[in-house]
Amino acid sequence: MRRVIESDICIIGSGISAAMVAAKLADERQASVVVIEAGEEQPPMQEWGANRDRWISYGSTPWPRDHIDGTDVGGIQSRSMCVGGLAMHWGGVTPRFSPEDFKTKSLCGVGHDWPISYEDLEPHYYEAEVRLGVSGEQGPRDIDPRSRPFPMPPLPLTYNLGVLKQWTDAADIATWSQPSAKTSQPYHGRGACCRNDTCFPICPVGAKYSPDQTWTPLRTQRKVTLHTKTVVRRLVVDDASGRIVAATAVHRDRMGQEIEFRAKTFVVAAGYTWSAHLLLLSRSAKFPDGVANRGGLVGKYLTGHRNVQAFIDLPLELYPGINEQHSLLTKQFMRKPAGEKYVRHDLRVWESAVGREPRLKDDAGRLLLGDALFTDWRTRTARGTARVRSYYDVIPAHESELTLDASRKAPWGDPLPKLAFRDDPVSRDLRGYTEDSIRALFERMAKAGNGRIMRSNVDNFQDHPAGGCRMGTNAATGVVDSHGRAWDHENLFVVGAPTSVSGSCANGTLTFCALSLRAAEEIGKTFPKRA
Repeated sequence: MRRVIESDICIIGSGISAAMVAAKLADERQASVVVIEAGEEQPPMQEWGANRDRWISYGSTPWPRDHIDGTDVGGIQSRSMCVGGLAMHWGGVTPRFSPEDFKTKSLCGVGHDWPISYEDLEPHYYEAEVRLGVSGEQGPRDIDPRSRPFPMPPLPLTYNLGVLKQWTDAADIATWSQPSAKTSQPYHGRGACCRNDTCFPICPVGAKYSPDQTWTPLRTQRKVTLHTKTVVRRLVVDDASGRIVAATAVHRDRMGQEIEFRAKTFVVAAGYTWSAHLLLLSRSAKFPDGVANRGGLVGKYLTGHRNVQAFIDLPLELYPGINEQHSLLTKQFMRKPAGEKYVRHDLRVWESAVGREPRLKDDAGRLLLGDALFTDWRTRTARGTARVRSYYDVIPAHESELTLDASRKAPWGDPLPKLAFRDDPVSRDLRGYTEDSIRALFERMAKAGNGRIMRSNVDNFQDHPAGGCRMGTNAATGVVDSHGRAWDHENLFVVGAPTSVSGSCANGTLTFCALSLRAAEEIGKTFPKRA
């Protein structure tokens, strides 16, 4: 027998984007909200300290139920299927995109413009920073615009980062404290970050934001109903109206019983992999290519960015044992100079112990023990190491895509997704030039500090992936409009990472949250305001 569950709003997925939508709607609107999550609950915060200790002592994961067996498709994918999603163990880094990111076609003649501007998204950026609890420092306003201060002051720089900031200043590079969803002071029941550098994979004290900090009060106050271990397999369309009338699902422990979720509004918040995957799976006689796919763009234009990294030996006294995850940031290279090739990247600087660790053999292979070991260590720690990294913008191609893989099935019988990232010809042809330009910058920085490059590398994948359901001005240019509403179905929204038009040169999580809050504002207009 089919089980039927009804609500005003049905949210599919429980990651950070879903949490933002649910929280805003619960705060502002009178509507019943059901949330469907394919994964399981994570351990409560009270257990995090013990989980961290087991991870340090034995290498056992502090997140034992953060994926579903049989859903691994390889590559960079949204594999963390659990309550809270990938942001249960993210790094908490929260830079904004730059104004230039939203109009690369207009300004530089490459890629595609977003149907919204930085100014359109700016209020939602700030709202996301408030909800996440972001600590940050205002950069130069011409390259780091914002209307209001950060919710909290920046995380204080360590001694090492303070020394490295003097070095970047000497290299004529203005750096400042990386904004982060970590508390620099007590904030809404969260204690201040104690700087124990275990942000990844687990913050044992809750100073770093994670989606459970949103879901727990929403569920405790009965503002949402969460169904876990429940896999949505199809969205059902009413052929006459084009509206989504149901989401059909199964519970992973009861595969034989179908569950039908009915709602007035459906929100797909399943990450960039599984959102497009669900739309493609939802085929019917009237929609043979899946829902929201009139323009054939579902799964297309997967985006992200690559990075170039180097370790620089410097004649600086840097303590080798600190090596915190916090970094310095600059955005001055995210703006393309007029008349130059399309190269845009950020720049971050970390302290590092590379080359400064105690070792058992010297360069000649001789064994080092006792006083010899300590003498060697003291000699090598007379100098310091900086880790530098630049994410650079990669323009996605139409052929950068997610498709259904008929040869591989999930445990419940549906085809798994197949991912294939492709660069736009402009980015493909400029790749060597871009990476050489970044290496030249690192060389200049090393020279400014009388240092040398110890080693460098390029990550050959697109990090911080997004796209697959991108927004556009019409169904020919996007799957959804600027609010995340599907062009083909008035009551269907896609939120967060999938709606991105491009990947910028910075972590996208804050942008995904801002986009989700903007969508929630539009969704909420259908329902009465809370008194």
